[in-house]
Amino acid sequence: MDVYEAVASRRAVRGFTGEPVPRELLERVLSAAARAPSGSNIQPWHAYVLTGAPLAELKKRAGERLAAGDAWDEPEYAMYPTSLKSPYRERRFAFGEQRYGALGIPHEDITARQRAASANWDAFGAPAALFCYIDRDQGRPQWSDVGMYLQTVMLLLRAEGLHSCPQMAWAKFHRTVAEVLSPPGDLVLFCGMSIGFEDITVGYARTGRAPLDETVTFVDGC
Repeated sequence: MDVYEAVASRRAVRGFTGEPVPRELLERVLSAAARAPSGSNIQPWHAYVLTGAPLAELKKRAGERLAAGDAWDEPEYAMYPTSLKSPYRERRFAFGEQRYGALGIPHEDITARQRAASANWDAFGAPAALFCYIDRDQGRPQWSDVGMYLQTVMLLLRAEGLHSCPQMAWAKFHRTVAEVLSPPGDLVLFCGMSIGFEDITVGYARTGRAPLDETVTFVDGC
C-alpha cells in the first residue's frame, strides 16, 4: 500500500472484530512511527498499548462508570474552544449530523446519541488500544508533535491492513485509564486510539473534507 492509498483509506473506524492484533505487528508499527518529526527531536509522546486482560479490565471499569451515570473527570485540557467560530462550528455540526444520521439517530434524540457515543469506552470492540500521553509542562508545539506521531501510527497501521480510531473521549475518563496504566503524575492523557481489524458489517458514513481553496492558499511567484 503506497502512502496516498494509506491516507485515502484511513478513517475513524467505529466497529472492530475481535481478531487479535499480533504483538510483533504493533511493535513494528510503533518502531517505525518513532521516525515521526518533532521539534529538536524531543519526541514528547508517551504511548501505552493495551491488549488482552488489561484492556478488558479498562473496558469493564469504564462500562461500570457509564452504567452508574458517573460524571466525566475534570478536564486536563480544552478539547475545543469555548466558542467555536465559523467555519469550524459548521464543520463540527455537519460531522455530528453525518455520524448519527448514518446510525438512523435524529438530531433531537439526545439519549440515543449518548448511547452511541458510549461505544467509545468499549474501544468500539477493538482488541488493542493505544493511549497517548504528554508531559504537563510541554507547550503547543509539542502537542502538535504528538499529533504528527499519531498520524504516522495510523498510516502505518493502514499499511499493515489494520484500522484505527483516535479518541479524545478517553480523556474524559482519564482517572479510570490511570487506574489501569499507572502513568507518572506529570503526564496528561491526550487521547486513546482503538486498533484492530474492521468489522465490515458495521455501517458508516465517510465524512467529507473542505475544498482545497478553503484551507490552502497558493502564493505563486510567476
